[in-house]
Amino acid sequence: MSEETRDFFKTYTDFVTKVTSDPSLDLDALKERLDEIEADSPIKTPRLLTAALGLGSETGEFVEIVKKMFLQGKPASEDNIFHMKRELGDIMWYWTTACASLGLDPYEVISENQKKLEARYGEKFEVDRSEVRKKGDL
Repeated sequence: MSEETRDFFKTYTDFVTKVTSDPSLDLDALKERLDEIEADSPIKTPRLLTAALGLGSETGEFVEIVKKMFLQGKPASEDNIFHMKRELGDIMWYWTTACASLGLDPYEVISENQKKLEARYGEKFEVDRSEVRKKGDL
C-alpha cells in the first residue's frame, strides 16, 4: 500500500472517530447511556439490543438466500424455500422480542402499520405515493 493511500485512510479514520458518538467509542459512556435509558423509559435495553442485532443478522441471512437465487444461480427449490421459512421464523422471534422490549402489543404494531399504509396508498400501490410522502409520513 502506498504512503498516500495510508495517509488517506488515516485521515478518513480520524474523521470517522471525530463524528462518532461517545457511547460508540467508550464503554463507560455506553454504560451511562444504557443506565439513562433504563431509568427514563420503559424500554428493556438488553432485550432491545438483542432484538436489533438479531433482526439485522437474521434479515441478512434471508437476503443472502434471495441474492444467491436471483443473482448467483441458487435454485428456487423446496429446500431453499424451507431455509427462507426458517430465517423468517428467526426474524419473527427477534421482531417479537423487539415488541416485548418496548412494551408493545404485536397486534397493535401490525394494526398501526396497516393504518399507516392505508393512509399512504389507499386501496392500491402507486409509485408517486411511495416516493413523495405527506409531511409526517415516516
